[in-house]
Amino acid sequence: MDVVVTGGTGRLGRVLVPHLGEEGHRVRQMSRRGAGPGGVRGDLATGRDLRPALAGAEVVVHAASDPRGDPWEVDVAGTRRLVEAVDRSRLTHLVHVSIVGVDRVPLGYYRAKYAAEQVLLASGLPVTLVRITQFHGFVDELLGTARRGRLLPVPVGWRVRPVDVADAAGHLAGRVTAGPTGGVVEFSGPEELSVVDLARSWAAVRAPAARVVPTPVPGRLGAALREGGALPRRGDHGRRTWAEHLRG
Repeated sequence: MDVVVTGGTGRLGRVLVPHLGEEGHRVRQMSRRGAGPGGVRGDLATGRDLRPALAGAEVVVHAASDPRGDPWEVDVAGTRRLVEAVDRSRLTHLVHVSIVGVDRVPLGYYRAKYAAEQVLLASGLPVTLVRITQFHGFVDELLGTARRGRLLPVPVGWRVRPVDVADAAGHLAGRVTAGPTGGVVEFSGPEELSVVDLARSWAAVRAPAARVVPTPVPGRLGAALREGGALPRRGDHGRRTWAEHLRG
């Protein structure tokens, strides 16, 4: 099929695009600069070049996001622009990449992701919303950033189910051909871990001199994650574990 991947040069897109190509799809990776093989220009923040970038697409995998900038402009307003720009006469499926917990965790970025989901559900398009847990590589980077010399403070009581990005890409590739569900599905890693245990295994490999310090996190955010807000309620699981990621 003719597939366009928004955010094709991002952490997930870089793995997903070649995966789809290996399965025989004709893939265009859309980004602001149109970089890489099969790259096309399309800017969700402004709407520039969206229509030509999406022209003729039978499937769109919407993986673009802006967690460090203005997600309300890119994720929410940008998703509205995407809905207006797709070729409805050709589109058979729009697969949207979201995050497990966007409906339960009180973070501004998560609220924007949830709002983008609502835009798609109200669009009348054939959609599947795929909520995925945190990627191993992202968690790895986050722990490296959190370390303060020999100390690694991490939230106590939080539980997560991180996932390998290649496992997530494989799941999404399957969703492309499976057809729209019209609702939400979830995908996560193979094991549930406390953030404290996850950090200790990380420190043993990445920073043996560091000491993990379990730290209470007050407020609504802390409560939501202690109550399992970042854990999937259902859905399929990947195969690669956190320990395998650290060894790999």
